Parts: sequence; C-alpha cells; structure tokens
Amino acid sequence: NEEPSENISMKEDTRGVTMFSWVKQEHGSHNKEGEMYQTVTEGLQTLYSKKLLPLEETYLFHDFHSPALEPADFQSKPMVLLVGQYSTGKTTFIRYLLEQDFPGMRIGPEPTTDGFIAVMYGENEGVVPGNALVVDSKKPFRKLNAFGNAFLNRFICSQMPNQVLQSISIIDTPGILSGEKQRISRGYDFAEVLRWFGERVDRIILLFDAHKLDISDEFSEAIRALKGQDDKIRVVLNKADQVDTQQLMRVYGALMWSLGKVINTPEVVRVYLGSFWAKPLQNTENRRLFEAESQDLFRDIQSLPRNAALRKLNDLIKRARLAKVHAYIISYLKKEMPTLFGREKKKEELIMRLPEIYTILQREHHISAGDFPNVNKMQDMLQHYDFHKFPSLKMKLIESVDKMLATKIAVLMAMIREEESKQPAPFVSGGAFEGSQDGPFGQGYGEGISAGADAEDWIVSRDKHRYDEIFYTLMPVNGKITGVNAKKEMMNSRLPNTVLGKIWKLADCDQDGMLDDDEFALAQHLIKIKLEGYELPSELPDHLVPPSHRKNPAAKTLYNHTED
Repeated sequence: NEEPSENISMKEDTRGVTMFSWVKQEHGSHNKEGEMYQTVTEGLQTLYSKKLLPLEETYLFHDFHSPALEPADFQSKPMVLLVGQYSTGKTTFIRYLLEQDFPGMRIGPEPTTDGFIAVMYGENEGVVPGNALVVDSKKPFRKLNAFGNAFLNRFICSQMPNQVLQSISIIDTPGILSGEKQRISRGYDFAEVLRWFGERVDRIILLFDAHKLDISDEFSEAIRALKGQDDKIRVVLNKADQVDTQQLMRVYGALMWSLGKVINTPEVVRVYLGSFWAKPLQNTENRRLFEAESQDLFRDIQSLPRNAALRKLNDLIKRARLAKVHAYIISYLKKEMPTLFGREKKKEELIMRLPEIYTILQREHHISAGDFPNVNKMQDMLQHYDFHKFPSLKMKLIESVDKMLATKIAVLMAMIREEESKQPAPFVSGGAFEGSQDGPFGQGYGEGISAGADAEDWIVSRDKHRYDEIFYTLMPVNGKITGVNAKKEMMNSRLPNTVLGKIWKLADCDQDGMLDDDEFALAQHLIKIKLEGYELPSELPDHLVPPSHRKNPAAKTLYNHTED
C-alpha cells in the first residue's frame, strides 16, 4: 500500500536526514518503489542493479559483451588510459603530469613497460600486485580476474600521495610492438583487456612519436578494440619539437592519413601537438603553438572530474541499449529453434543468417543499426552455446529498461545540474597543472590584449608617434576625426567589418562617435593585436584605457609629464 505524502515527510523529519528525493508521480500517487537517492552516483548504481542487471543476467549479456558492473565502477575517480607503441613517451607523459617518479616506473628507448600500471592515489607510496588488486572491493578492477594469471602477473597498482591523483587515476599500458610474435607471447588477450578498460575510463589518449607514425598490426587491433568509445579518444603527437615547422606539417598530415585508415569515422580526431616532458625544446620556432596545445590538453583532462557523473550516465545508457538489442537477438534465436529434431542444423543456419536476423529485428523493434554488436564476433561466440537453452523474450524486463531510459535518466540529469550548482565542480590540480594557469608563464600572459598590463606606461604610447602621423593626415577637426575619415584607414587592415566595428566600439572611449589622437592610436593597437592572431576582449581592460580618458587625474598628469 502506498503511504500519503504527509507520512513520508514526517518520516524524513524524524530521522533528521536531508536527502535528494526522487519520487515519481504516477496517476497522482507516489512511486511504489519509493526511490530516494542522496547522490547521482548512488542513483546510477541503484538503477543499474534494479533495472538493467536483471536483463543482463537473464540473457547472458556478461558472457557475450561485458562483465557486470560493481559499486567501485560507479564510485571510482575518473581514469585516463594511455595507449601507444613503444618509446612514444607514455610513462614519461605520466611523469610530466605528476612531476615526480612513481613506484614501478621504468623509462628507456626500448620497450620498458611490459605490463599495465594503474597509477592511483594512496597515503603510503608502494606497489600492489595484480592478484591482490582484483580482490580489493574498493578498486574498480575485480572483474579483470577473468583474464587469468598471465595478465595479473603483468598488472600492478602504483600508489603515491600526489595531488594530481586525488582527482584522477592514470593507466599506463605496455608499449605496442609490430610482428606476430608479440601478440602470441603476451599470454593474454591484449585487445580484450584494452576493450575492458576503454568501457570504464573517462579519457583514452593515443600517443604517437613524431619519428614513429606507422601503425602496426597489434596497434590497429588495439584501436579497433576501442570502437564505440570514439568520444573518449584524444591523440597526442609527442616529441613534436624534434622536427622543424616544414617537417611537422608533413608529419601531422601523415598521422591523420594513418589514423583515417584505422579509425573509420567521418569526424576528425582531436590531435594535440607538443613535447610532453620537462626538457628544453630542440626547435623553439613552434613554442607558442606547443604551449597553446598543451594548455588545451590540460583543460581537457582537468574537466574530467566535473564531467565524471555525466560520462557514467552516458555509458550506462549505451550499455542499456546494447543489453536490449542482445535480449532481442537471444530470444529470437530461441524462438526459431525446433522442439525436438534438427537442432544442430538449425543452429548453423541461424548463425549464417545472423546479418539477416539483425535486419529483421531492426525493422520489427525500430532499432538503429549502430546499436547492434559486431556480427562476426557474435557469430563466433554463438558457436559455443545451445540455442535451445536460451530464454524466451520477457517483455517485462525490456519495459523496465525502457522506462528507466525514458523517465529516470532525465531525473538523474536534473540531479547532476543540481549537484553542480550546490558545490563547486572538482578540478585537477597539482603537478604540471599547477604552473599552467597563473603567473608570468601562464598561457597568454604578457601577450596580445594582456601585453603591458604590468607596465607603468601606457603600452600604446610606444608606437603612438607612428599612429599620430597617420592621424594628422586624416584631417582632424578640433582634435578629432569622424568615423568616415577613420573607416578608410582602418579598412587597410583588411579585417572584416564585424571585427573593425568591435574595435571602433572599444576605442571610442567617450562614445561620442569620433576618435581623438589617443583613441585612434588605441584603435590601431587593437588592429595590430588582431592581425597577430590574438582575440579581442568584450570590454577594454583598464591598462589599455588612454590616460587622457581615465577617471584618475593623477594618471593623466603622469602621462602628460611623460610626453613632455
């Protein structure tokens, strides 16, 4: 029996617990399940265990696609997975971000990392071996137990008290080599392990070396294992300072060509150029480009904790859609099986007809073709199962997942926004991220619009004598020129009218529709900034306001004294 809302409120008051409550209205009454979640993480975990897990278990989803999710999968910190061929700088990249060595780290030009290393936060510095790691319920690695000792002997967790690791965890992977021998001698399914991590991490970074752009067979297989996680993938072209500008242009083009053959999507993957280690640049001509690229990559990584709940929600939706399709496939195969004779023959026929079955289910249940699993992989796996033992279609389980996707996910989305508004979003800090924001070595400091911010004199005055020569050729009246006179000169810059219009508004400090010599010099300075490739501000910074237009009379006196 459902209780009136007053009774529920009284119960909450007597316990004295403040909670986010989610009570869905159905026909004017409360939801029978009475779901109440304190956080989005708790909501995701409950939805998975109550709505999606029963469907997965019924139709053997875990045998075909992905192991069941555990509480640690929902509660873990955002993870970054690094994948690349040997000597592309994966381990050095982690060292660069943390700004200190981590236990188990080995760096060299040869393949040094021979296993997976999970670099995570811990109060005490040390290494936890793989077999001990997969029995720890607080870590999101328990299901890796399925890959056996050959993998677990090459898997460790490196723990250390580093500020960066308080917000994210980083997974280092073995350097990928070319040749058939490496694939066989690993002793475990490398591509499947990568697929497992790819489903659970928040960001996948593929590292390339400016001198090593070939994509080996195993690397191609590894990238294909990450299919379906395209939104998580970023590419880093490391050691870009070791080639000059002309070579870098060709290297970038060759990289995009190589990636285009492996990642079969029309969208262009985001590539970051740079040299991610704490050593002097060999070629400094692209320094400004490398700084801007590294800041973009840092911002991308720093946003991971803020978007972690949204990423887990998105992954849960993808998993739910795949689980539904899998249920339709399994139940269809069961329905087509004969009761007594000819089961083996029918099984072989159904496996051969699987592409056709996909089309039938797609049309019957209005499912997108992109939601279906890989047909070849599915055909291989179905060989090992008795179709007669498959369960029939249970619409109640399907409807429960549909209801979750249609209504309850939307409520969790609202909770995410509510949580963000009530507390500041977490941000990755420490290590290499610490020196990248403020101070004279932050991006853009002393450049473009911020140039002259810490100077005593007005920066425009350094070139004002040249601007004055132009100003007095434009026939000023009472010390000012009109917009008509200024327009022709400003259009010599060939900037679009929209940009020149913005410059005019910024330079016309007193907004009288005319420019005096100081305002004209300011307009010319802003044009110069824009031509150098910098952005213009929405409002004029204080240090660029002409001293003659500042409200402080002392500044005007100082400026006139300097001119004298």
